[in-house]
Amino acid sequence: MPICTINLLSLSPSTSIPTFVKTLQASDLKPIVTSRVIRWIILPTTLSTVPLLAKNIHWDILLILSTPSTTPLPSAFKDLIAHQWSIQAGVPSRLLNDFEVKNKRLLKPEKGDVPTLTGSLDKPRISDSAQGLEMSPELRSWIEKDFSTTAEGQGAVSMLNLLAFKPGMKDSYLHYGSEFAKSIGSRRGGNAKIVGSVIEEGDEKTGWDEVALAHYPSIWHFADMLASEDYQAVNQKYRVPSLRDTLILCTSELGLGLEDGAKAKL
Repeated sequence: MPICTINLLSLSPSTSIPTFVKTLQASDLKPIVTSRVIRWIILPTTLSTVPLLAKNIHWDILLILSTPSTTPLPSAFKDLIAHQWSIQAGVPSRLLNDFEVKNKRLLKPEKGDVPTLTGSLDKPRISDSAQGLEMSPELRSWIEKDFSTTAEGQGAVSMLNLLAFKPGMKDSYLHYGSEFAKSIGSRRGGNAKIVGSVIEEGDEKTGWDEVALAHYPSIWHFADMLASEDYQAVNQKYRVPSLRDTLILCTSELGLGLEDGAKAKL
């Protein structure tokens, strides 16, 4: 099973995202995914909170590499990065085979690929907080007034998930995953394009069990899912009770100027 390294990077104050991308393209690194981090959807509550949240670190880049690495990025990146957090996961070969082709089709869909919204946002199910992967007033306001009004907000989003399961509860989450793939996610264009088991080595164990990168055709498709009764029936029954901790970061693979012709190394 191939090992991938998932890196979250906070750029130095003097480094722009285009500068980072230019350096990346000139390097020998061949990322599977390079995304701009947009915002937190769910914050971790117990695991990795110090390295991920302390000092109000703003993460800029999600970089997923197809080779394991326990060392910092090459020296060319030294002055570009202020903070780095990494975790490794074993990802099934079937998900990585032809990933570039499959991912391009997701990010640049053809006519008929993207499903229409189901209408759940007309009468949304609202919760006080998005921590349970529900639609909250704050999240909806951000989608409507901020993100969806930008050029980046018109394209696909990729949600980075880290998951830690309660003892004996992974089967419950697997049931959720099955329902996501079969109907509640897929009918909104949701696609778990990378899923892997976290590899823990040595004494520095993070406590995370699984990593997943889920694709949605737009932030509105993600919102349509969260606001729906059919999704929440499964989410609240199977996903929420199975987790001892989780996090979700919203990222955009279209916001880096890595579209066709930009020589992306996917």
